[in-house]
Amino acid sequence: MTTPANAALWPDYSTPHSLTAIEAEPLDARNLPASTYAVLDRAADLWPDRPALTFLPRAEDWHAGQTRTFAELRSEVNRISGLLQSHGIQRCETVGLLSHNTTLLPSALLAAQSTGIAAPINPHLPAAQITRLLRLARARVLIAAGPELDPKVWETALAVAGELRPAALYALRPTGARGDGPHLGALKATAVGYLDAAMAAQPDRQPATAPSASDLAAVFHTGGTTGTPKLAAHTQANEVIDAWSVAANSLLDEQSVVFAGLPLFHVNALVVTLLAPLLRGQHVVWAGPLGYRDPALYAHIWQIVEHYRISAMSAVPTVYSVLAQVPVNADVSSLRFAVVGASALPDSVRTAFTRNTGVEICEGYGLTEATCATARSFTGEAHRPGSVGQRLPYQQVKTALVDPQGNWLDLQPGAPGVLLVKGPTVFAGYVTGHDGNGLRLDSLETVRDGWLNTGDLARVDKDGFIHLLGRAKDLIIRGGHNIDPNAIEDALLRHPHVTGASAVGRPDPHAGEVPIVYVTLTPNAPQALTAPDALIAHARTFLHESAAVPKDVIVLDSLPVTDVGKPTKVPLRMRTLKQTVLDELAAADLPSHSDSVGCHLDGARMTVTVPRPASPSDADKITAALGRYTFDWTFAQA
Repeated sequence: MTTPANAALWPDYSTPHSLTAIEAEPLDARNLPASTYAVLDRAADLWPDRPALTFLPRAEDWHAGQTRTFAELRSEVNRISGLLQSHGIQRCETVGLLSHNTTLLPSALLAAQSTGIAAPINPHLPAAQITRLLRLARARVLIAAGPELDPKVWETALAVAGELRPAALYALRPTGARGDGPHLGALKATAVGYLDAAMAAQPDRQPATAPSASDLAAVFHTGGTTGTPKLAAHTQANEVIDAWSVAANSLLDEQSVVFAGLPLFHVNALVVTLLAPLLRGQHVVWAGPLGYRDPALYAHIWQIVEHYRISAMSAVPTVYSVLAQVPVNADVSSLRFAVVGASALPDSVRTAFTRNTGVEICEGYGLTEATCATARSFTGEAHRPGSVGQRLPYQQVKTALVDPQGNWLDLQPGAPGVLLVKGPTVFAGYVTGHDGNGLRLDSLETVRDGWLNTGDLARVDKDGFIHLLGRAKDLIIRGGHNIDPNAIEDALLRHPHVTGASAVGRPDPHAGEVPIVYVTLTPNAPQALTAPDALIAHARTFLHESAAVPKDVIVLDSLPVTDVGKPTKVPLRMRTLKQTVLDELAAADLPSHSDSVGCHLDGARMTVTVPRPASPSDADKITAALGRYTFDWTFAQA
């Protein structure tokens, strides 16, 4: 039965036309929980015995998941919160989290937010980079993957703790671990132990002081895997409201089961697959520690969907590109739709995935500085091709022209420009330091009068649907992580014989894109110092993380410029895309030459045209080879 309270919290949100009716009710009248802990507390009160989270030890052991009810999840969070308080963690103190997904990681993250501020960090960043970020966040306790879960991450955690000297460093064990874990060693002035053992000694009671809506909940690092990422601060209200916007989707109900495979240092994993299901009382099945990066997962994914009756999943385009090729060997009728984000979804991937599974993909758009989600698309007749979705309730979007003086000039509705976002999910600012009152925050000119400059080029139609036209900063998106090409170019330009550098993404069947760099050299540059391997080694010494190291360096006589003399990457992207196709054709023993493959630009999207082969078998070879990628391609007209 629908109660008035439920009607206020969960209005009809089944079509694009629902938005007007939803916003007719003020956001304050929705009676949303004030904090992420209040979200958990409500769920444990309403559905204490319902399964909340199931963790798979690894893909091969999908049938042996470890399940927590909502009441058990709250108990874990309460005990970890008490442990953090025993180490002096208070509202303005930060807890660093460095781990793959495992049983206690969501509980640890929620406990950190209920007691202080959570700082989830990519555990594969170098120790020096992690140390810089956590020193900036003033982390007082670290929770990390232990030696059984990932020995290298544990070594990193020890190195970081040795520099920061936190009050405690706790190790997380793999899902299903039994017996005593290996000896963890000792650190001067830092307590070291296993989180499960330490929390067991704590009482099951709520945090002493409940967070308020305006308190900081977390700081997430931006920029993905390269350069000097910034820490973006989210308030409790930012996260709760954004999670509610996602959970309000009428395609799912309380009985729906969600599959999670993204790491919890991604805001998508936190908002879409942890907080939103907590609000609706939905069961979430978490993949093993490697998530979608585990090749074994794809051999079992459809069995997992059938066994747990998965209703929805969230992933990046490269995952769906792979799943489009995986034969469906189980009953997946429970899967209502799949959510995609992080980068634009090519129509070819959308079509191939739906053809293979019968399941539609809902595209979404967001960024860390707007908490997570800003827009989402619809299935069926409500799907709007070419759009990444309609703005979410209570968020405003528009475009502006940023002039050479840095002014933001409003444009007419529908006009292309830089996309701006305003509303309750815009972040509190970047962490720039700390003082006696806690973290110091500054938007660094990304927010003016409440409007956030996303850096993306777009147009917004009359119904609030966002049509992306390009990435203003030419980011390279590798497996959902943003890599700023400027950092790669700067590294190459430090070489004494490199006079120009332009980094672009090369299509990759696994990561979506990998970075490569085109360079120009000084006259008579010595071959030994400027061979591709030598230039890659040079770049590696100046880059913070291996994912940003270019996979190839290509020497040109000159780098392309526009008609007015400004550098442009478009011809380099086209060249790279075309060469990728030629390489695949050659690898498949198919005739290929440069003139046979075309590449054209439509807005921000490039499409490759391949000659139609004479035989059906050769056509199948081409489809199999190019179908592994996320770019758009077609056979030329006969």
